[in-house]
Amino acid sequence: MATTLNLASFPSPPQGVWHLGPIPIRAYALCIIVGIIVAIVWGEKRFQARGGQKGFITDLAVWAVPFGLVGGRLYHLATDWRTYFGPGGNPIGALEVWNGGLGIWGAIALGGVGALIGARRRGIPLPAVADAIAPGIVLAQAIGRLGNYFNQELYGRVTDVPWALEIFNRVDPATGVADPINGVAQGPATELVHPTFLYELLWNIGVALLVVWADKRFKLGHGRAFALYVAAYTAGRFWIELMRDDTATLVFGVRVNVWVAALVFIGAVVYMVLARKRGPREDLVAIREAREEGLTGAAASAVDSDAVEADAVEGEDAEPSEKAVDEEPASTDEAEGDKAEASDEATRVEEAAERKS
Repeated sequence: MATTLNLASFPSPPQGVWHLGPIPIRAYALCIIVGIIVAIVWGEKRFQARGGQKGFITDLAVWAVPFGLVGGRLYHLATDWRTYFGPGGNPIGALEVWNGGLGIWGAIALGGVGALIGARRRGIPLPAVADAIAPGIVLAQAIGRLGNYFNQELYGRVTDVPWALEIFNRVDPATGVADPINGVAQGPATELVHPTFLYELLWNIGVALLVVWADKRFKLGHGRAFALYVAAYTAGRFWIELMRDDTATLVFGVRVNVWVAALVFIGAVVYMVLARKRGPREDLVAIREAREEGLTGAAASAVDSDAVEADAVEGEDAEPSEKAVDEEPASTDEAEGDKAEASDEATRVEEAAERKS
């Protein structure tokens, strides 16, 4: 722990929660919400610019966002399970998402499942969607890191660099108990640490700019823009994660997120190489037109089928009428014949009466 403070350091916020009457307003939650909105709006514009249909990304978010939030929380619980289910843990805290704890790895993985469901329902290839939303996702991650700043979490080791972050003891004013997330800063700063949240925030902004430039320059398609985002993000997360010293699950003495970052980086690079062989970027206009033509064809077939059925019904209705028409002359002829026979008989009766007289 540092014993003296650097004059060039900057402070953590005194608190991360404000109350509007009984309602808590949490900076962390606000940052997450703003990040999601930014990702959707930017993704929508990029998707339309690539030939996609307006409103598609917004509709897709209905599937991807809930899946992503659940996946992010599950990853956090899986890698930090002792906090909640270990000795002295708080199982109820596993549900308290507002206190922080969303793992980006789980959010992207399960969010991708939700996006896949939404994309398939509309007949759009998921890689094409992923390429459009990639910069927005990483920018949303940058905004989310501001939430970590307000929660006074995800910071690094003690340091004396000029841009060090000041950490304060936070205490619940009502109980006097230490509460780093919901409490209010008490007394002077106690530590100077690396602001790893800030490092990642700036890195993510750089990744967003890189993806936009590369996508425009090389016309990336088939998921390569998304893979570039993943590779660039994990490269930064690897070295930033090594600077942290908060409690974490270790694998062979190394933080689990370091291993995950390395493995995902390799997978993203391999995907980029393989996807390059798939040719030019997907033509979303052609895909949409083909789908619309397919629907039109199906609708036309349905109309033709209805017409055939209608003709058949009309044919059935017409047969008795035609028979009636055909039979009507015959009935008329028979009636006229009967009348003629009756007239002849009357004539014969009259002639016989005249002869008798």
